[in-house]
Amino acid sequence: MSWAGVRGAVVSAAVARLSYAAAARRPPGGAARWTRRNHRGEPVTLLEGPAVAIGAMAGVLSSTGLDRGSQAALLAAAAGAAAFGGYDDLAGRGDRRGFRGHLGALRDGELTTGAIKLGGIGGTGLLASALLRTRGPAAPSGVSAADFVLNAGLVAGGANLLNLFDLRPGRAIKVLLGASALLTAAPGARVVAGPAGAAAALLPEDLRERAMLGDAGANALGGMLGAGAAIVLPRPARLAVLAAIIGLTAASEVVSFTQVIERTGPLRRIDMLGRRPPPGMAGAPAESAPADGAGTGRPPPATPAAAVS
Repeated sequence: MSWAGVRGAVVSAAVARLSYAAAARRPPGGAARWTRRNHRGEPVTLLEGPAVAIGAMAGVLSSTGLDRGSQAALLAAAAGAAAFGGYDDLAGRGDRRGFRGHLGALRDGELTTGAIKLGGIGGTGLLASALLRTRGPAAPSGVSAADFVLNAGLVAGGANLLNLFDLRPGRAIKVLLGASALLTAAPGARVVAGPAGAAAALLPEDLRERAMLGDAGANALGGMLGAGAAIVLPRPARLAVLAAIIGLTAASEVVSFTQVIERTGPLRRIDMLGRRPPPGMAGAPAESAPADGAGTGRPPPATPAAAVS
């Protein structure tokens, strides 16, 4: 990793920790506003989400190795996704989940906070894409329409997909760090230094079940990861990544990611690294684990699918 990437990661980690500590001392609106129940039914705070977003953006701002367009796109992806995700965290009821749930509510004349978030993150993807330099044959206006749509999809899709993994302690951050390592090999250390540094700094709080990313943190990190992919990957690789994002998102409507992970030995071992034993195991509370979705502090979905909140 270059010096610019190392500096960005260090700055993002430091700012994330400081932001979390400051918010924990004086939670905006009071601690209860940010408290939810995790998959064990224990109270955790959502303050990790805003802190990780702030730290990640600070890391981007501190990097001298990014051109202005890339820097602006990463910041837009983080700020927009965090804002709309935070709105859903604090105002959402959680009785409608997933694309089908939110679209069904719209069909019934109900505008859910989740639908507002999905629309807002879609707009965030368009804005971030507009800030990026385009690749490939340019249209007369100087903008490649294909790349514009592709990059917007990566930002919005990445924001949504990472949130689908935020159902157990540390899971979304582990996915973020793994994907960041792949982009670093692209190479893309500079574009992932901010989100990776901030996420790693708050991983202990997540694993110890003191805090959770919530939509604000997971959407922000995923959006930045998507923007990073748009910046460093060639078009064929970006098409492959977007196809994977769409496939996994569609699968989440009918398949529980948690069940798949728990039934797959290597994935389960990675998922459990650093975590407390699950309920029912030696050294763990005896209560049974609620269905997917309980980790968000909202009512679980009607189906076992891991769904968008």
